[in-house]
Amino acid sequence: MSERPERPDPIYTQPYDPTLAEKLYNPQKPMENRITDIGPPHYWQFLPPVIQRNYGKWKSHEIIQPGVLKYTSETGEVVYVVRCGTPRLETTDYVREICEIADKYCDGYVRWTTRNNVEFHVTDEEKLRALIEDLKSRKFPGGSYKFPIGGTGASITNVVHTQGWIHCHTPATDASGVVKAIMDELFEYFGSHKLPAQVRIALACCLNMCGAVHCSDIAVVGIHRKPPMIEDDRLDKVCEIPLVIASCPIGAIKPATVEIGGEKRKTVRVNAERCMFCGNCYTMCPAMPISDGQGDGLALVVGGKVSNRISPPKFSKVVIPYIPNEPPRWPTAVKWIKKILEIYSQHARKYERVGDWIERIGWERFFELTDIPFTWHLIDDYRLAYDTYRTSVHFKFTKHVKPLTEYNY
Repeated sequence: MSERPERPDPIYTQPYDPTLAEKLYNPQKPMENRITDIGPPHYWQFLPPVIQRNYGKWKSHEIIQPGVLKYTSETGEVVYVVRCGTPRLETTDYVREICEIADKYCDGYVRWTTRNNVEFHVTDEEKLRALIEDLKSRKFPGGSYKFPIGGTGASITNVVHTQGWIHCHTPATDASGVVKAIMDELFEYFGSHKLPAQVRIALACCLNMCGAVHCSDIAVVGIHRKPPMIEDDRLDKVCEIPLVIASCPIGAIKPATVEIGGEKRKTVRVNAERCMFCGNCYTMCPAMPISDGQGDGLALVVGGKVSNRISPPKFSKVVIPYIPNEPPRWPTAVKWIKKILEIYSQHARKYERVGDWIERIGWERFFELTDIPFTWHLIDDYRLAYDTYRTSVHFKFTKHVKPLTEYNY
C-alpha cells in the first residue's frame, strides 16, 4: 500500500492559510521563511480527515446506486461519496451553493473530478440519505436538477468539453450549447445503469482538441472546412510573418508580396490543398481568421477509450465527417448520438465498451445497424497510418445476405 509522503515542514499538514506567505515574509530578510512550493497549495491540506487517516488503505470501492459510491478502509472506516454532474461554466452563486451543501453535510470539504462532477463525502448513512434528498430537491426555475446524481458505473459520464463560442478564438462549433442539448436528450442514461458499460462522451470545438475526444466512446469534434482568410492590409502590422509560417504543422503557408494602394506589402498565402483547417495560424496571427458561418460544423467520432480493461486503449474513429451547426439545439447531431448509443445498448454484451463492441461485430456491421451512410471521407488515408489499414480481403457487409430462415437446407 502507498503511504503518505513524509513532509517535515508543518506548512503541509496545517489547515490552509492563504495569508501565510504574507505573514512569514520579512522585507529585511526576503529569503527568511521563504516558501518554495510555488504553485497550488499542497493537496494534503484539503483532504477530509477521514481520507487522510485512510490514505492508501482503501480495501474496496462499491457503487451502491447510480451516483453513490461506498469506500471501505482496512481500518473499518467507511466513506460514502455522492457524485453530481455540474456544468463546466458556473456562476459564483452556483459555487456558493455547492459550498453551503459541503458545509452542511461534509464539514466544509468538497471535490471536483476531472469530468466536471462535484463529489460530496459523508461518513454515515443518515447523513447520506439527508444529502441525497437535499440534492434532489434543488432545481432550477425551469425544473431541471441543479445537482443531478449519477455518472458512475454503466452510465453516461458527465461530458468533458472545451470553450466553444463563449470564449475560444478558433472554435468551429459551440461547446456548452451542444453538450446541453445532448445531455437533455440522454439524461436518463446519466442517473441509471441501463447501459452495458460506461460510456464517456466528450466534445472539442476544433481540431486542436482541448478535450478528450480522441479517446472517448462517443465524441463531437468541431471542424472548419475552409482555409483562413488573409487580411493583407493589416497582416504585416499585427503579425510576425516568420512565426506565422512556422506555426503551420504541414507547411501550407508561404511568404508573399502584394500591392495595396500602390504600396508593396508583405503578407502570406495558404496552399488550400494542403491546409487541414486547424486554425493554428490564427492563434499566431489575428489577421488570418478561420471561423466561417457556412463552412464550420462538427464531426462525430466513436470507439475510443483509455481503459486497459478487456482490450488495449483505442483511438476514436470518424463515423460522420460533417454535420452543419444548428444552434441552439443541434438536432441532427443529437439524433445521431442518441441512435449510436441506443444501438450500442441493444447489441453490446455486458461490460463491453463501445469500441470493443464495434470491433467484435466489425465496422461494416456498425454502419449497417446505425444506418450511418459510409463515404470515402471515412477511409483512413493518413500517410503515416499504414498500421491501421485493412490489408486483408475479408469484409463483413451483410445487407446483401439473406437471413438463414430464407434458405432451403
